[in-house]
Amino acid sequence: MDKLTALSISIGVLAGVATYLAVGPLSGIFFIWAATIAWAAYFLLGADQQAVINNITCGIFGIFMAWATALMLTEISPTTALGFPFMAAFTVCAAVIVMCLAANIPQLATIPCSVLGYSSTFAYLLQTPDKLNKDVLLGISMSNPLLVISISFVVGTYFGVASAKMSGKLTKA
Repeated sequence: MDKLTALSISIGVLAGVATYLAVGPLSGIFFIWAATIAWAAYFLLGADQQAVINNITCGIFGIFMAWATALMLTEISPTTALGFPFMAAFTVCAAVIVMCLAANIPQLATIPCSVLGYSSTFAYLLQTPDKLNKDVLLGISMSNPLLVISISFVVGTYFGVASAKMSGKLTKA
């Protein structure tokens, strides 16, 4: 079987499995959109062992940076002198600068994966009611984005690994 067909079949089959998990037994703790972002990033990084390491390390670093940013945002008073929108923008600006400067550390050098983790975390926080608050952010529960988005990122990366391996086996068959 040719490579494109094999890859298409392997990604399609595993996307079905991931969807089943996300809307079935792992609903609320495994988010398909976060997983497929990590899955795609794995392939963009070269679909090898280093891609796994960089995707997971930098993705979770970005998730952590978003989580820390969210904690800081909960401290901003709605009546602050400069206004909440300005202070929120300043907080995000500072956090993103720190996140990108962290690329000076070789293990955190894959900035796009950090940004994908950061963005995925804020997608969860801003689109899911009642998640952007201290109780959720500091709680040890499956509502905490530090946990659930990290789980989805790691699982999504390994779905990428599995689809690449399955594709390789189908190509040889």
